Amino acid sequence: MGNIILFESKKVRRVWNEKDQKWYFSIQDVIEILTGSADIKQYVKKLKSRDPELKVNWGTICTPVEMPAADGKMRKVQASDTEGLLRIIQSIPSSKAEPFKRWLAKVGYERLEEIANPELAAKRMREIYKLKGYSDEWIEKRMRGIAVRDELTGEWKKRGVKEQKEYSILTAEISKATFGMTPSEYKNFKALDKPTDNLRDHMTDLELIFTMLGEASTTEIARKKDAQGFPENKKAAHEGGTIAGNARSALEKKSGKRVSVKENYKELPEIKRKSIRHKENE
Repeated sequence: MGNIILFESKKVRRVWNEKDQKWYFSIQDVIEILTGSADIKQYVKKLKSRDPELKVNWGTICTPVEMPAADGKMRKVQASDTEGLLRIIQSIPSSKAEPFKRWLAKVGYERLEEIANPELAAKRMREIYKLKGYSDEWIEKRMRGIAVRDELTGEWKKRGVKEQKEYSILTAEISKATFGMTPSEYKNFKALDKPTDNLRDHMTDLELIFTMLGEASTTEIARKKDAQGFPENKKAAHEGGTIAGNARSALEKKSGKRVSVKENYKELPEIKRKSIRHKENE
């Protein structure tokens, strides 16, 4: 999980690492904010020369992490967790360092709050979608979809499915059986060309509903058949997606309209698009 947060109106890239349950922040972004340096590599060299201990421990403090670059492509950048980042900040002679430390502590505290009370995370996510202009109805479906997805991945984890690559393959299996497209094909269909574009954030209400149906059906089938390991869960994924795909086809036949649409929410908030569609149908 990754996103961009703001410090004094400036962007700081970060990625959440599920394995060690920590945020990893772009060192480049932080140093640029605190120093205004145009050459971060040279500044880091000077930083290390001034602080020999930092130089010795740099390899353990920093780690390469994939984050979105200015051109939208994913590239590996030097990143550090909260503790490591605070260590680097200590070596930066900047009047901005102290408020940054407080800001960083607040970010960490909020994440700890969310782990202890998931309802807070859900509330904050609703607020973010609301600020982007999504309707309350769409937000509820999106939040429900996240819960359904979490339940499915939790089931996969218990059943010996390996995270990341195998999760992606199984997700593609469900999507292909539900919509006739894998997630990457679906993104192309909707003209979502940036790696940071989240397909589900650009789905209509119906697309979200059928996505949920495919994943919820897969969860139930996996439980019923006690699917173990990747091959058995892949079969369950295909069967779950097929249930949703059949339901989608039946609705399309009755309504005369496709569920999958090219429309995305890149240009206008979903709430405005809903208003436009309503006027066009009047």
